[in-house]
Amino acid sequence: MEVLEEATAFIKHACSKHLSDEEVQQQLDGLSAAHQEAIFSCLKVRKEELRWALIEKTNSVTSAQLQDFDWQLKLPLSSDKIAFLQTPLLNLDLNVKENGVLKPVTIEMDKEELQTLIHSLEAANKVVLQIK
Repeated sequence: MEVLEEATAFIKHACSKHLSDEEVQQQLDGLSAAHQEAIFSCLKVRKEELRWALIEKTNSVTSAQLQDFDWQLKLPLSSDKIAFLQTPLLNLDLNVKENGVLKPVTIEMDKEELQTLIHSLEAANKVVLQIK
């Protein structure tokens, strides 16, 4: 079972990172020649198919898709809890389509939360670019 898990992890890594044939051969270096050839030939023949299967698996995590968004920057001057705020807030309105139904989602964030969201989206974009 452990061999299957390791082989699956290696194939996922090789496909998602677009490893060259030489890089694949280097990483298979510790295996016997027969195992190296079997894995390498399967990977070479089915690399695109495996990559698309990984993309489909990633996409199947959720059926929700962002259709549209809008944002507003607000500067509340006071609140019922604090007399004087002057903390900028971002209202982010998302229109998410899930199972054919359009659902509005509204999020209010302060500067730190916005930075966290931006960093998360940048990290996700890097992963998507690596898969392409």
